[in-house]
Amino acid sequence: MFTGIIEQIGEVKKAADTGEHTVFEIFTGTFDDLKLGDSVSVNGTCLTVTGLDEDSFTVEMVNETKRVTSLDKVEAGMSVNLERALTLATRLGGHIVSGHVDSTGEIASVHNDGSALVMHITCPSSLMKYMVKKGSVAIDGISLTLFDVDPEASEIILNLIPETQERTTLARKGTGARVNIEADMLMKHVDHLLHSSGSLNIEALEEVGERHV
Repeated sequence: MFTGIIEQIGEVKKAADTGEHTVFEIFTGTFDDLKLGDSVSVNGTCLTVTGLDEDSFTVEMVNETKRVTSLDKVEAGMSVNLERALTLATRLGGHIVSGHVDSTGEIASVHNDGSALVMHITCPSSLMKYMVKKGSVAIDGISLTLFDVDPEASEIILNLIPETQERTTLARKGTGARVNIEADMLMKHVDHLLHSSGSLNIEALEEVGERHV
């Protein structure tokens, strides 16, 4: 699990597609406590540390992850958003992010509004039901607030504050760039509970509520 608060921008040292999987070697940067088997969010994709060097760590991406996310375009020399898995002592400054990317979207337009960078991103229609104005979404692993939603255009609108522009890679991407999208996990679970039996499943919701009282 992650919070969507990016800890650092990392540089990909090596990207090698073996056909069976893709290996990324990424500069460690400020991560001095990684261990084999740890989870790291790379552009919002949860990957497992399979190797450690003095100044880098290695993760492997299976072909299914390559098909679902935008990491298939990541090459050596590129920058990626990095976040270590949260701990029970971590402040949840963003929202609960699993690192399991739902799909990719495309940046439709970008413009400035004062110090903010306004970004319109096309979103697969299947995910639009989870996009609610002032709700949360993870874009390339970044926890962001949905500034607005345009269901007809199948677009979500984001406002990137200067801090987000400086500490993540998103502001470096322009029109036409692909980004990873993870919808709010809570929204997805509620939707499943409501429709898991093909109709409104109120009893399931009541049962969940009773367990949390």
